[in-house]
Amino acid sequence: MINICPLFSGSSGNSTYIEVNGTGILLDAGVSMKRIITALQRIGKSGSDLSALLITHEHIDHIQSLGAIARKFKIPVYATVNTWRTMYKSLGKIEKSQIKPVYEGQTETIGDLRFVAFSIPHDAAEPVGYTFSDGEKKLTVATDIGEMNDKVFLSLSGSDGILLEANHDIDMLLGGAYPYPLKKRIRGKYGHLSNDEAAATCARLVTLGTKTILLGHLSAENNSPEAALKTVSGSISDTGAQIGKDVYLDVILREQERELQTI
Repeated sequence: MINICPLFSGSSGNSTYIEVNGTGILLDAGVSMKRIITALQRIGKSGSDLSALLITHEHIDHIQSLGAIARKFKIPVYATVNTWRTMYKSLGKIEKSQIKPVYEGQTETIGDLRFVAFSIPHDAAEPVGYTFSDGEKKLTVATDIGEMNDKVFLSLSGSDGILLEANHDIDMLLGGAYPYPLKKRIRGKYGHLSNDEAAATCARLVTLGTKTILLGHLSAENNSPEAALKTVSGSISDTGAQIGKDVYLDVILREQERELQTI
């Protein structure tokens, strides 16, 4: 079985704990090491429970404490080649043995945990999402997505559970205080996924068997948990599926105390 606990989510920092049969990994380290360790302790885990650190891309809200965690716990760090090239000099000393390149579509195995990276459209060097499997169940994490293209949807398809970006409400973004260039970036092909786009994606996935949906990376300025839930739940309900019975749907806040959730 696969367990997941999003620890932090949003532009202020991202980090998620994922575990399969006692093998735990951290996906991104976008806040301080102290905050991550404290969050792990809340779910009965510690840094010594980490077998690896996986990175989606090099933006600071995903790698803030990467170097510190790698040095303290001496764990391997997985990231794409161009992500490594872009972020390496900013991390401090990391042993060569800890540097693990990942390649799109290639299966990696740590204990009973298998994972595969897939390309996502975002304004970073070589950003990826990840699918995780224990051999039976499939969990997919895809945030920081400019658009839902066929390649990303194919990676999401067949997932028992997903953590998907629902970054902004389009009307809130367009009517908000952000300058036009920033609004254009967020709405662009390499920006972030809107509630409407997330909703359409979730509805399609539910018809393919997805049972657990977590919405993450919500904007504090251009979205609200209520808006994201309303939009996504509406589209899911239109498929005939019942929220709470056929599908578990929840929003991941920027920081909250959550329990490990089994997919």
